[in-house]
Amino acid sequence: MSSMTPGAPIPRAHAFTRQLQQQLQRLLHIEALAGIILLLAAALALIWANSSYADSYHALWHTQLTLELGSWRFSQDLHFVVNDILMTLFFLVVGMEIRREIHDGALSDWRSAMLPVCAALAAITLPALIYAAMNPEPTLLQGWAIPTATDIAFAVGVLALLGRSLPGSLRVFLLALAIIDDLVAILIIAFFYSGGLDYSAFLIAGLGVAAVLGLQKLGIGSAWAYVLPGAILWFGMLKTGAHPTLAGVVLGMMSPVRSLPLPGTAHAMTMELAQKLGQQKDPHDVLHTLRNLQLAQREMLAPVDRIPALLHPWVAFTIMPIFALANAGVSMGGLDLSAASSQSTLLGVAIALIVGKPLGVLLGTWLPVRLGLCTLPAGMDWAGVTLIGMLAGIGFTMSIFVANLAFSQAELLDAAKLGVLCGSLVSAVLGLCWGLVLQRRYRRQAAAA
Repeated sequence: MSSMTPGAPIPRAHAFTRQLQQQLQRLLHIEALAGIILLLAAALALIWANSSYADSYHALWHTQLTLELGSWRFSQDLHFVVNDILMTLFFLVVGMEIRREIHDGALSDWRSAMLPVCAALAAITLPALIYAAMNPEPTLLQGWAIPTATDIAFAVGVLALLGRSLPGSLRVFLLALAIIDDLVAILIIAFFYSGGLDYSAFLIAGLGVAAVLGLQKLGIGSAWAYVLPGAILWFGMLKTGAHPTLAGVVLGMMSPVRSLPLPGTAHAMTMELAQKLGQQKDPHDVLHTLRNLQLAQREMLAPVDRIPALLHPWVAFTIMPIFALANAGVSMGGLDLSAASSQSTLLGVAIALIVGKPLGVLLGTWLPVRLGLCTLPAGMDWAGVTLIGMLAGIGFTMSIFVANLAFSQAELLDAAKLGVLCGSLVSAVLGLCWGLVLQRRYRRQAAAA
């Protein structure tokens, strides 16, 4: 196959393809776009589940997928594949974000972490108490944790829609709060929404963990090498009775925060090998240098930074929209809001998100500041804290996930999901409106300065 002559003009088709790829890469890293696509997927699910094609919606997610290997057979419906397998990657990214923040981020120093930790704990406790007060009956009380979660992608996406005129400290504070929120939600799932545990199956999960640690000890840096140990860990968690997606969190928290040691710095090796490559003619030498160059390029970022960046487009633009499509399809025809239990569940979730979250964030921030334990981050005021509280009421992904674990009755599950959708939508609209007010105020202050 002939190669192009150096310096020759690039064909128009090639140039167009490259420009298209660059634009696509840019779009895939716009946080607001991820939130919009998530919202569109949820809207599509609602429309589909309440249209004349509703039967096809439910039939799709109950389609059985079977994998057979000799006498071994694994068969689950598509809903299980989405919620229990694909969402493991979502939890993997969450686990890595928590690991990174603990190592060198908003949670690395207890002084800087204390304020978002206090705000997150209050924003988890108050919505749970509001829901519990409105739904004391034991069956309904199972949903107490549904309004405690914050959807990172959605909340940060709405904040991104407001532009860069808002202080950067607002985004950092929201991210820290949402990450702590997710960590607590993961613990809640592990302790309150896992079935009776089969402790013997922890041996299988332990085998997966041991395999991961062994590969790390051997200096294996390729992410693909950890797929099989990760699958063993996932299968072990499934057999224990704990939710299998927790395997993603365990893997994420085990991710190395430092790159593999190399003879020199990764940047220097990359430059040296690239220069060497231009002087080589023998194909075997070129291939050897290319392998070393790929290794040096890979190790320019630690796994805890590199893997989330690679998975982000898949998680934000594929897995989460599919999850929304599979779980947001609440059938209004089958939902009896005249029933006291359904009505109470819906209102409990929605009010806890809309009212409990902002009040929790404000209380959890005001109290430590008032006691002199913390100070507000630079550029942040109480109006900004209020905005964070409103955006924290966007529960969506994690809240729907918990709802699936909390309720087995279809009518209560649909009511809870509708409460999540209504509460998250109202919180997003309130946050966006209040953010626009703050945006104008910050612009006037910047112009006057």
